[in-house]
Amino acid sequence: MLSARSVTAFAYAVLISSWFAVHDSASAAAPKWPDNAFAVQKHNFGTVAVAAKTEFRFPVFNPYNQPLHIQTVRRSCGCTTPIVETEYVQPGQTGSILARFNTDTFRGTKGADLTVVIDQPFYSEVRLRVDGYIRSDMVFHPGSIKFGSVNQGEAVRKSTRVMYAGRDDWEIADVRSNVPWLVPSRKLTSRGAGSCEYELTVAIREDAPTGVFQNEIVVITNDSKRPEVPLPVSGKVSSPLSIAPQAIALGSLKPGQEVRKTLVIKGDQPFTIKTITCAGWDVEFPEVPVAKTMHIVPTRFMPTDASGPQKVAVEITTAGEASVTAKAILTADVRKE
Repeated sequence: MLSARSVTAFAYAVLISSWFAVHDSASAAAPKWPDNAFAVQKHNFGTVAVAAKTEFRFPVFNPYNQPLHIQTVRRSCGCTTPIVETEYVQPGQTGSILARFNTDTFRGTKGADLTVVIDQPFYSEVRLRVDGYIRSDMVFHPGSIKFGSVNQGEAVRKSTRVMYAGRDDWEIADVRSNVPWLVPSRKLTSRGAGSCEYELTVAIREDAPTGVFQNEIVVITNDSKRPEVPLPVSGKVSSPLSIAPQAIALGSLKPGQEVRKTLVIKGDQPFTIKTITCAGWDVEFPEVPVAKTMHIVPTRFMPTDASGPQKVAVEITTAGEASVTAKAILTADVRKE
């Protein structure tokens, strides 16, 4: 006969076994995430400078017919701060989790596992991974270039400082952009024993497309091991009037030769077109008598004073008291022979 203590121990063991069986069964029954739910699960920031604003958004897609709830995100290292930007992701929608690399307080090779805990529509944990190298000898101040809101057609510039301490012969060899309408440049402002400082400037060209942008420029140094260091550049290009194509390429032509292009012009409000002008060119277009939010305009361009390689602004102005102006860029090569 079993003692009371043995019976209690046996009952406890059965209870624990039953709990694990139910738990394992529930876990096995939970459907697996499809590939597009967490399409990106790893990100490497590469080499970044101290104080650089270094962030990455992991997209989270909800493939189910019930809301997806992100309960929390655990991190394995303080070098990365996870931020749940979309706590509830609705069916068929995409949310995001922001991973912020803490370049202000950490140095060297760093990485973190980010464990995403989801409790709806079923319990699940998904592991994301970030890695990077924070170099201690190079500082961006400020750590990113933020343009804010910029009107399309405006040529705008912003700058940051690059401070270095280490080798006497260190230099920035080049600065590159990942889009053609962000134009970076550099200027050495001071140099001392084992230190130097550069001014880094980024210009937005007139032909920048409308919309929010999050890009980067890459600083190329003469370091042999880690020569490339990215700098985030963000902003929004807005316009009450948009022109397509934004870059009007006319190719090679002779003075007085006509070229016809169809322009699609859109506005926030109904409008008519007052003028289309381009310095050095004669521009003709049919009258637009009815105000609409979109006009398809067959336009004739003919070079008059223009000669040689051309890269000039085409300016479109609407009629009425609430007149607005937008610009596109015309490119061509005008030669007599």
